Amino acid sequence: MLMDLIATFAAGGGFVGFVIILRHLTKNRIPKWAIPAAFGLGMLLFSIWNEYSWYGRTTEALPEDVIILSTPTDKVIYRPWTYIFPVSLRFAALDRTGMVTSLEDSGFRRAEVMLVQRWAPTRRVPLAFDCAGARRADLVEGAALAPDGTLSGGAWVDVGPDDELLQAACRKG
Repeated sequence: MLMDLIATFAAGGGFVGFVIILRHLTKNRIPKWAIPAAFGLGMLLFSIWNEYSWYGRTTEALPEDVIILSTPTDKVIYRPWTYIFPVSLRFAALDRTGMVTSLEDSGFRRAEVMLVQRWAPTRRVPLAFDCAGARRADLVEGAALAPDGTLSGGAWVDVGPDDELLQAACRKG
């Protein structure tokens, strides 16, 4: 967040530098009030670009084995342009890089779902999947999945075969 603040001020300063050069080249035909206006405009434009490009920059940096599951968009009253062009500031993704498939039954898998949100640390939620039974379970508070598919300390939740998270976890390859 500190780097974003520094970059925002730098963008404003860049616009100011551009206006000062233009004023010099035009022999001060551009009014003086354009200097602080350029600073504000530069900061505003950079902030908007930074918000709208965050999702793309973040997802492009993820490994190929990470599958994006959902990307809700936000509309915020203090940013009225988001009502016309909603912005994505969070997403959920399945991390297949660390997925563990049971040696005894390949239909049971364990993986982590990443909950990524701008301005917040990424949370990782471990989950267990029963591909054949179309179920999943949260592996929190001591819950564990044994190699034979036995779940201890948690409960399976029937999600159905059309569940996007289950399909991503049980996909081959």
